[in-house]
Amino acid sequence: MIGATASAPLIAVHALAASIWVGGLVAIFVVARAASGTLEPAQRVEFFRALGRSYGIVGSVALLVALASGAVLLDGHPWDGLMVAAVVAAGALLLATVAGMAQARAMTRLRRQAVAQVGGEPLDPRVRKGAIVAAILRACIGVLTLALVVLGAALVD
Repeated sequence: MIGATASAPLIAVHALAASIWVGGLVAIFVVARAASGTLEPAQRVEFFRALGRSYGIVGSVALLVALASGAVLLDGHPWDGLMVAAVVAAGALLLATVAGMAQARAMTRLRRQAVAQVGGEPLDPRVRKGAIVAAILRACIGVLTLALVVLGAALVD
């Protein structure tokens, strides 16, 4: 178990990493809504490709640091139902995030093809299906993130 003086910097790192992760999710939602109403389809594809590449690095590092620092902070906590639920939620969040990143790359390729073929309006059925999958993955990432925040707060003694 970490001593009180050693835990203060770790708590700060954890709070910063978690803030970057959660804040990034909220910011991407706001940006996506604004971009949908202001950018043409081809511009949106390129914008989100660039955003995804930049945030993919920042968000991934933040998530990994938050999960690792949270695990260290909880070292020594008994393996009760809350701890098991937090570990399951963390694992599911990692899996959903990896799946979301892979799906986003595939969607970029599909949307580029659809925009080029249809002249700006991506009507390809694969794009529509992929958009539904993307929405489901984003919802899972959001719900799992919220669950992990709530579970983490409940685990703090």
